[in-house]
Amino acid sequence: MLVKCYSSALIGIDAITITIEVNVSPGVQTYIVGLPDNAVKESQQRIFSAFENNGFRVPGRKIVVNMAPAGIKKEGALYDLPIALGLLAASGQMNPDMLASYVVLGELSLDGNLKPIAGALPMAIKAREEHFAAVIVPCENAREAAVIDGLEVYGARNLQEVVAHFNGTLPMKRVTADMGRGDVTGASAGDVDFADVKGQQVVKRALEIAAAGGHNILMVGPPGAGKTMLARRIPTIMPPMTADEALETTKIHSVAGKMGVDSGLMTTRPFRSPHHAISNVALVGGGSNPQPGEISLSHNGVLFLDEMPEYSRSVLEVMRQPLEDGVITVSRARYSVEYPARFMLVASMNPCPCGYYTHPEKECCCKIGDIKRYHARISGPLLDRIDIHIEVMPVKVSELSQSHSEETSAQIRARVERARQVQTQRFAGTDVHTNAGMNSRMVERYCRLGRGSRQLLDSAIEQMGLSARAYHRILKVARTIADLDGQEDVGSAHIAEAVQYRSYDMMAGRIM
Repeated sequence: MLVKCYSSALIGIDAITITIEVNVSPGVQTYIVGLPDNAVKESQQRIFSAFENNGFRVPGRKIVVNMAPAGIKKEGALYDLPIALGLLAASGQMNPDMLASYVVLGELSLDGNLKPIAGALPMAIKAREEHFAAVIVPCENAREAAVIDGLEVYGARNLQEVVAHFNGTLPMKRVTADMGRGDVTGASAGDVDFADVKGQQVVKRALEIAAAGGHNILMVGPPGAGKTMLARRIPTIMPPMTADEALETTKIHSVAGKMGVDSGLMTTRPFRSPHHAISNVALVGGGSNPQPGEISLSHNGVLFLDEMPEYSRSVLEVMRQPLEDGVITVSRARYSVEYPARFMLVASMNPCPCGYYTHPEKECCCKIGDIKRYHARISGPLLDRIDIHIEVMPVKVSELSQSHSEETSAQIRARVERARQVQTQRFAGTDVHTNAGMNSRMVERYCRLGRGSRQLLDSAIEQMGLSARAYHRILKVARTIADLDGQEDVGSAHIAEAVQYRSYDMMAGRIM
């Protein structure tokens, strides 16, 4: 008897539907065809053991399992459950009538229990797009899949529950999404707050501008100045994710297997802080079984590189293209996948190897050649892609001991949200969301300068020896400053402040 059921496979962060055909006929061998990897081939032993431990009969006949389309490699153990159901239906142990309207996903244990899988959300999205009525996933993945409207989602604990559901003896209960609860990844307002940071008003202002316009930022300062403390509070002043952003971010984390057990839609912007020993593949994604890297896991959030010069030069350079394009394309001989990578880069570094070159009290012990080599670890083209450079100096003891309250993250976030609303209206109907994403034509349209402002900017560019890319970056930052001030036009004061946020260029000039 031939039975068809349906599952899914991942290509990048998107899914495609897989048709699983199970045929039971006279004979003795079992065949699984359709480009299965080793994990899929080994499903035979897991399925047969689950049958024996749950009172089902293993057909003593020839079994052929075909997974179509045959030209796409099938990877992982998520096909255990659909193959098992197809085999039970083909051997007359389960009613096959409803199989055609379900997408089934799940890895089987030897005792018949189901284990969670990666990628349940994009697979559920694909099931809805192709008008399937329902999807069955392990119970740990049910809340994740249930955020998709217009699709029935059932969470199963074991094989017995699924078989009883299809036989109609004990239907499973549909899982519905609780949109008020999400998987929190990274910093949240309840954990950290800008009110905890004493002083550093100039740096806070720069971070507010960066969050308002989606600008990349580099903080340069001695150890203990508070660079990491400030960076970890940036997500608390960023505006809440839109529904589309939350869905896309959750989708990426789902594919990467980073969702927590029984978690739903992500409600907090990601904050990723990879170690400086990270490899190229771990940062951008890829591998033999392609997975999103850190820059994609930071999508719609923050990627924090602490002590940026300590990262491998090759690791830093691979970020240049995604910083410009907002996507990363991973190409291999057998496949090419594209991952979203629209993130806010926040980096920190010391001014020299010992860290005290700019310290107001402690003396630097580095030789000038060592300082030059230290700064040369970050290339000019990469620095050009960082809009804001700000020096972070240690806070005086007198400021730390003061009892006056600092501005909270909620207060700063309110101003950031107002500026973002202006940008949303400005870029309506385009794929640009913030000032940092403007192309050169948009810069010319939305950053028009008067004569005085133009002369000020031209003079600064000439004196600091900045590139054309840096020129446009300054204009974008000035546009964000004007938005925060509620000004339609970019004025001289906005240009002057934006130029001040190129302090690293001035510091490098002093060193060189």
